[in-house]
Amino acid sequence: MENHDFLRYAVLLLTAAVIAVPLAKRLQLGAVLGYLVAGAIIGPAGFGWAQNPERIASISELGVVLLLFVIGLELSPQRLWVMRRSVFGIGSLQVLITALAIGAIAAFGLSIEWRTALIVGMGLALSSTAFGLQLLAERKELTSAHGRLGFAVLLFQDIAAIPILALIPVLGSSDQGAAMNVVAALRIVAVIALVIVAGRYLLRPVFRAVAATQLPEVFTATALLVVMGTAWLMESAGISMALGAFLAGLLLADSEYRHALEAQLDPFKGLLLGLFFTTVGMTVDLQLLMRQPWLVGGLVVALIAIKASVIFGIGRTAGRLKTNSAASLAVLLAAGGEFAFVVFNLAETNGLMQADLHHLLVLVITLSMALTPPLVVALGDVLKLREDKPSREFDTIDADTPKVIIAGFGRVGQIVARVLRAQNIAYTALENSAEQVDFSRKFGSVIYFGDPSKPELLRAAQADKAEIFVLATDDPESNVRTARIVKRLYPHLKIFARARNRQHAFHLMDLSVDSVVRETLDGSLELTRLVLEALGQSPEVAADRISRFRAHDKALLEAQHLVYDDETAMMQSSRDALLELQHIFEADAADTKT
Repeated sequence: MENHDFLRYAVLLLTAAVIAVPLAKRLQLGAVLGYLVAGAIIGPAGFGWAQNPERIASISELGVVLLLFVIGLELSPQRLWVMRRSVFGIGSLQVLITALAIGAIAAFGLSIEWRTALIVGMGLALSSTAFGLQLLAERKELTSAHGRLGFAVLLFQDIAAIPILALIPVLGSSDQGAAMNVVAALRIVAVIALVIVAGRYLLRPVFRAVAATQLPEVFTATALLVVMGTAWLMESAGISMALGAFLAGLLLADSEYRHALEAQLDPFKGLLLGLFFTTVGMTVDLQLLMRQPWLVGGLVVALIAIKASVIFGIGRTAGRLKTNSAASLAVLLAAGGEFAFVVFNLAETNGLMQADLHHLLVLVITLSMALTPPLVVALGDVLKLREDKPSREFDTIDADTPKVIIAGFGRVGQIVARVLRAQNIAYTALENSAEQVDFSRKFGSVIYFGDPSKPELLRAAQADKAEIFVLATDDPESNVRTARIVKRLYPHLKIFARARNRQHAFHLMDLSVDSVVRETLDGSLELTRLVLEALGQSPEVAADRISRFRAHDKALLEAQHLVYDDETAMMQSSRDALLELQHIFEADAADTKT
C-alpha cells in the first residue's frame, strides 16, 4: 500500500507541475509561482488530493540543499573574500535593521512577548534564497548590479540562520538548558572544522579516483553522496543542512571537477526545488485566509512594505545602487523565506510561539512568497517604460585640438584609445552613457559625456580640425545616425566605423564611410585558424585558408551591398559564394598534393 501511495503522490505532483508551471511561465509569472499554485490546488486547503505534505517535505528540502551546494561551487574562498563587504557588511545591516523594525512592531504594536517578538523579527528578516536566485536566473539578472548584491545578502542570511537557530533554545530554556547549549555550540564548531578539513584534503582525491573509473553514474552518485552526507552531518550537529551543503560546494569551487559536478547535479536540483515550492504551496491554510482575510492581507502588505523600505534604503546608501536597481532588489527580497519556517517550527517546539501565531506567520510568509514573482514582473515592466535617461548636462569639452575623435567608449573604443594614448596621439572620446563615463574615469580615462550625434557637441569637440572619426558606438541605429551627421557636417573627416553585423555594415556602406570593421570577424577568423591547426593543418596552410576566406568574404560583402534589400538575391548570392569558396579550397588542396 505504501508503494501505491508513493506512486500516487509522484504522479499527482508531476501532473500538477507539468500543467501549472508552463501556464505560469506563459503568463510571465515565473516557474516558482507555478509550483506554488500547483501545491495549493492539490493540497489539503485545495482539492485535498494530497493530504500529507509533511511526507514529502523532508525530500523536497534537498532541493534547497542542492541549490546551496551549487551556489558554493560557483564561489571560491577568494571570491567570497572579495565579496566580504557586500556579504558581511550589507547583509548583516539588512538582517539587523529588518529584524529590529519588525520585532519592535510585533512587541509594541501587537503586544507580543519580547522573546517571541525577537524571534518573529529575526525569522521574517530572512528572505527566500531559492525564490530569489530562481527569479534572478529566469530573468537573466544574476550578473546585474542588484543581482550581485541580492546574492550577497541572501548568502549572509543563510549564514545568519545558524546563530538564529542556536539562539532559540537559549531563549526558551533554563540555566541547565543554556549549559547544554554550550556543549551543542562546541559540537557545531567541531563538525564545521571536520567538514572543512575533510573537504580540503579528501574530496579532491576521492573525485579523482572516481573520475578515473570513467563511469558517469558513479560520479553522479559520489556527488550526491558528498552533498547529502555533508547535509546529514550538519543536521546531526544541529546546523542548517543548506549551510553544510554550501560549505561543501565552497570547498570544491576551485577544483577541476566543479563544472562536471554542476552538470551532474543540475537536473536533481531543478526537480527537487520544484518539489520544495510545491510543498510550500500545499501548506497554505486557505481556511485561515477565508476567516481572517483583512488580518492576513494586512500582515502580508506590512511585511513586504517594511522589508522593501529597509532593503531599498540600504541598497541606495550602503549598496550604492541606482534607484531602479535598488527597487528591483527591494521587491526581490521583500517576501519571507524558507528558513523562517524552520525558525518558527523550532520556536513553537521550545514553547516560544503559540500554534495559532505559528500558522498565521506561515500563511503570511507563503502568500508573500507567492506575490514575489508577479511583483518582480510588474516592476520590471514599469522600469522598462520609465527607463532612466541621462539627466545631467553634457560635459564641457576643454581638450586640446584632437587628431582623432572616438565616438563610443565601450570595448572597442577603449582599445583604440589605449593604443593612441600610448603613442601620444591626441584624441577626444565621447560617450552617451553616463554610467560608462563614470566607470571609465575611475581608471584614469579622459572621456566626455555627450551624444556624438549632436552637432553642437561635435563642434565643441573640434571635429572641424580633427583628421579621423572612429565610430565605435554599439547601438546600430545611433551608429548610422552619427555617421550620417558627420558625413554631412564634416566631409573631410575619414570615418572608421564599427559594425555589429552585415546588415549594419551595409547601412554604413550606403553612407560611403572610409572603412567598416565587423566587430566579430577578426576574432572569429583567428579562432578558426587555431581550430584548423588543431585538426592537423600546418600553420602556413591554415593562415592561407583564412586569408583566402577574408578576401572572398570582403568581395561577397561588396557584392551583396548592391542587393541587400532583395532577400531572394541575397540568399542566392550566399549559396553561390559558398560553392565558390568550396571550389577554391578544393583547388588549393589539389595543388598541395601535387
